[in-house]
Amino acid sequence: MAILKILQYPDERLHTVAVPIPVVTAATRKLASDMAETMYSAPGVGLAATQVDVHQQIIVMDISETQDQLLVFINPEIIASSGESMCEEGCLSVPGVYEKIRRAGHVTVHALNTHGESFTLEADGLLAICIQHEMDHLKGKVFVEYLSSLKQSRLRAKLKKHRRETM
Repeated sequence: MAILKILQYPDERLHTVAVPIPVVTAATRKLASDMAETMYSAPGVGLAATQVDVHQQIIVMDISETQDQLLVFINPEIIASSGESMCEEGCLSVPGVYEKIRRAGHVTVHALNTHGESFTLEADGLLAICIQHEMDHLKGKVFVEYLSSLKQSRLRAKLKKHRRETM
């Protein structure tokens, strides 16, 4: 297993749309394993392949306190959503930034697991939020892009200043 480098917003590669994985292979399972290790070490509760500069449709997440309930979604697709939730979100690609984002409160997602088997999962609460957040990454969207233009430009200036200070 390996710790992968997480791209930082506003890196343009975060806007690359991920492609479906045609066949789940040993390489797919290794990527999922490396992504999980990266997510746990960051630490975070979710990670999309786009964030580690691999533009394939795979996300990993674990919202458990004990970090022992890893979920892997390959070629995920939300097939139903309902309700509304307003939740403060953060992102490993936008460290230190937390903003309230409006999302569906309940989702049904269809995906493949690491054995290439199809499954459907109904989720609400934090899990539903995480699924939508990570799936946005696969579509080339970062959560801060839901914010107003003014907030986005302030955020970019703040991140740019932070990078200059830490170099």
